[in-house]
Amino acid sequence: MSNKVIAIDGPGGSGKSTVAKLLAKKLSFDYLDTGAMYRAVTWLALKKKIDVNDSHTLSGLASRIDISFSENRVYVNKEDVTEQIRKPEIDKNVSYVARIKGVREAMVALQRKIAEEGRIIVDGRDIGSRVLPDADIKVYLTASLEERAARRFQDIRKEKVTLSDVKKELKKRDMIDKNRKISPLVKADDACYLDTTNMSIEQVIDKLLKLITGE
Repeated sequence: MSNKVIAIDGPGGSGKSTVAKLLAKKLSFDYLDTGAMYRAVTWLALKKKIDVNDSHTLSGLASRIDISFSENRVYVNKEDVTEQIRKPEIDKNVSYVARIKGVREAMVALQRKIAEEGRIIVDGRDIGSRVLPDADIKVYLTASLEERAARRFQDIRKEKVTLSDVKKELKKRDMIDKNRKISPLVKADDACYLDTTNMSIEQVIDKLLKLITGE
């Protein structure tokens, strides 16, 4: 298989990160979770008690932060934050941080640099439409709000939140992501649309493998 850059976009809980990781493993591709990058900035901002609406300070923070990945672990300034960035507090604030122009510019520049080598699967909310518009293959994964909330609830079931809380947060984040002025969540015109509501992970993987390999 020739070098390929694969972009997978979609709203929270659509399964894009899980699918992207499994596809990358099966295809021996690198994997980049861009959502984790925005979560990492949010985590550091909250740790430093920075207001999530303070665009100037957050832009400076994003331009200096050291985010790295190793064996599906996420590090901020060499500290492992893999579990911390998935907590409900991050869920509630990440969309506010991610909509800031300076933050997005810093993250997009880093994402493009990482993707330069090819043979990589990148997932996020604006990869095919903004970050990597020339990606070889683009996919837009989605699912019903109810299904996405159920999936996210399973991911964070150890936290003190209810399914209703998760659904409300996802709905609010959908609204923010789709309506932000900078790089909103949209389906790229040339992206394959896939609703995973009634599909198992195995079915999604199988369909996307056929799309990627052309078989």
